[in-house]
Amino acid sequence: MAVNATGVPSALGPDLNKTISEAIGDDHKAIDAYADKLKAAGSLQEKVEWRNQFTWALARHAVSEELTMYPSMEKHLGQEGIDLAETDREQHNAVKNDLYKLQDMSPASSDFAPMLEHLLHDLHSHIEHERDEDMPRLEALLSRQESKELANQFERTKMILPTRSHPSAPNKPYFENFAAMLAAPIDKFQDLLRTFPPESKLEDLKL
Repeated sequence: MAVNATGVPSALGPDLNKTISEAIGDDHKAIDAYADKLKAAGSLQEKVEWRNQFTWALARHAVSEELTMYPSMEKHLGQEGIDLAETDREQHNAVKNDLYKLQDMSPASSDFAPMLEHLLHDLHSHIEHERDEDMPRLEALLSRQESKELANQFERTKMILPTRSHPSAPNKPYFENFAAMLAAPIDKFQDLLRTFPPESKLEDLKL
């Protein structure tokens, strides 16, 4: 599903038939696709646009997981879920700190490419943990309908969240909810002043 940089999905909206594993997995694929476009961009302007798109997608994704999926893991998996979610939050903190440094760094800087690679290394370690540890355990305890409802909650929550990295903000409900409500309007206003890839280029990715 193509999503533009204002946070508005395509006319079809989120796919309500996805499970939480499928929704999270599709987000991971989109974030990777934006990173690939960023690395391959030929001009500085294109790199800035894809940097902004990558930041926008990853920032929303991380906080939505913390507000929807991780509480579900803690609820259904008990102490094991609490421990897994704590590991995920620690991994998120590393990614958020990386993204905070990258989101305003000029792609022309000699530090930009190494910072991006460091971020992607941290991100892919986290993705593997979710794919191999979190998702199989959580899905085993959810009905398909429950999983689809959680996926829908995850997608809808992304629509109201900050679009920039705020690593110093709380990362657990309900403090994170409050912090997100304060940061999101500022981020979204500032997004109006930033440049993003044309919607046609996002649609070409066929996400």
